[in-house]
Amino acid sequence: MSSIETPVTSAQPLDEGLALVVPGRSLAAGAGWDWALAGWKLFARAPLMWVISMVLLVVIALAMSIVPLVGSLLFQLLQSVFAAGFVVACRSLERGGEFELEHLFAGFTRRFGSLLVIGALATLGSVVILLVLLAFVLVVILPGIDFGSYSSVMESIKSHGIAALLAILIALALMIPLMATYWFAPPLVVMHGMGPIEAMKASFSACFRNFMPMLVYGVVLLVPLIGAMITFGLGLLVFWPLLIASTYAAYRQIFTADEAAPVPARATML
Repeated sequence: MSSIETPVTSAQPLDEGLALVVPGRSLAAGAGWDWALAGWKLFARAPLMWVISMVLLVVIALAMSIVPLVGSLLFQLLQSVFAAGFVVACRSLERGGEFELEHLFAGFTRRFGSLLVIGALATLGSVVILLVLLAFVLVVILPGIDFGSYSSVMESIKSHGIAALLAILIALALMIPLMATYWFAPPLVVMHGMGPIEAMKASFSACFRNFMPMLVYGVVLLVPLIGAMITFGLGLLVFWPLLIASTYAAYRQIFTADEAAPVPARATML
């Protein structure tokens, strides 16, 4: 079990019941299972509201996509704002309250500017990775393709299978640190008032300091993800809430201590 760092007050908490712990705890591998279990318990407290919120987000995304390119880009920028809303909802459920639809939009009134910066930086990072992948395709793969006929194109693509796999691995290698900078940033901003850059740095550090529990967590969530896929995507209405709620549980164990008493390294939150 790791040592418990001293709670600090450098950031102004927006929930007086929580004390911020920085740089965050380094937990045992089994904590990854704890997060998934705590996330499921949070989902089970208000399953209907979780599903309704997911459907509403899909409707919002579809409505915004009516405006070509701009609408989809704007929705990407707002991802962190909606993520912050789910954090507020999780905190309400954790304290015995309700999940209300207004929680979903809490990020628009609490630290909206900082949350938007996080969304913008994450989107920019994704665009850069996409450009790197595109450049790899143009320089390495495309020149070797014979465009004489359909069959020759398919044969050329097959012959470049290793190069295509390498391109995918490069993209994944770049996505992992980007996801690490984003993973815990919204809760750190909306619950503690941290600046966006400070929150992203803290998130990045915490993810890699907790590499083993994050690995276990990812393996555990593979099971419900596969289940969601074999239900033609309908299971995503449960998987996404589980992912969101378990991320909140991870943030609570790594970065916070209740004002009354610190959270033990392997204690379940609920």
